[in-house]
Amino acid sequence: MENVHILTQRIAGRGEFLPFSAEHYRKNEPAATQELAAKLQTSLILEDILAIYAKFAKQLLNFSGIQFKSALGTVQTPDCDIDTLSYTFDLNVENSNLGQLIYFSKYPLSVAIEKKLQYFHSALLYPLRNAIMYNRVLKLATKDALTGLSNRSQFNDTLLQKLENCRRYQRPFSLMLLDLDSFKQVNDNFGHKVGDDVLKEFALVLNSSIRGTDSVFRFGGDEFAILIEDPEFTTNKVIAERIMQRVKNSKIMAQYSVTTSIGFTLASSQDTENDVFSRADKGLYKAKAAGRNCAKAY
Repeated sequence: MENVHILTQRIAGRGEFLPFSAEHYRKNEPAATQELAAKLQTSLILEDILAIYAKFAKQLLNFSGIQFKSALGTVQTPDCDIDTLSYTFDLNVENSNLGQLIYFSKYPLSVAIEKKLQYFHSALLYPLRNAIMYNRVLKLATKDALTGLSNRSQFNDTLLQKLENCRRYQRPFSLMLLDLDSFKQVNDNFGHKVGDDVLKEFALVLNSSIRGTDSVFRFGGDEFAILIEDPEFTTNKVIAERIMQRVKNSKIMAQYSVTTSIGFTLASSQDTENDVFSRADKGLYKAKAAGRNCAKAY
């Protein structure tokens, strides 16, 4: 594959450690590479591809984990120990950089093993590229183009899944609905460019106000939602107060006198998606009726 270039960087240490199976792969490199390529083509999910690849690579290098870093983020094998030696490879195909493949191991990487890993890399490149392209398409279908938040379609799917988990595994959650007070006046008086800047700033506020287990969505316009894993009203209140405080502290939102109104509710195993949404919406209406710039439960 003349158009494939694999560059090695940041090699933390070198040695002549060879696992017991290296001799086997010295004799069977073409067959092993073909077998790996065939298995890698069975999935378009990055985590699956990395797991399949790791199973093969484990026979060459006694590693403690593998990561793949790309513009889509970082995926890694389960129980990846990043505190061991790291060996990073840039993966390029057709003059395009896919990302970095990082091996973590307690053992030094010999030149011989590095050379054999490159045969595996050649089998990994095109399935990996296909998976990246597939995930980019999925992201476009489920992400709001302006803010980068998940969109209404993704919200509907996530809400149904959370309700199913609530029924089957007794995992209660809450729904928070938010919109921006006086946002229409921003668009009318200052134009949609400023309005877009306010929406992007609010998205940053929301993302910085939640925990890793919570999810933020934009429905369109100035309407947003958060699905919160914790079933306590106190958690909703803490998150709501944090959001309102950060809106108040935001220069751009303060400049255009934009605040937020919030409604929230707890879901139960008897709820439908309409039940949950209706109650949260009533909480939002209560916040508007109370003078805006506040949060109300229903």
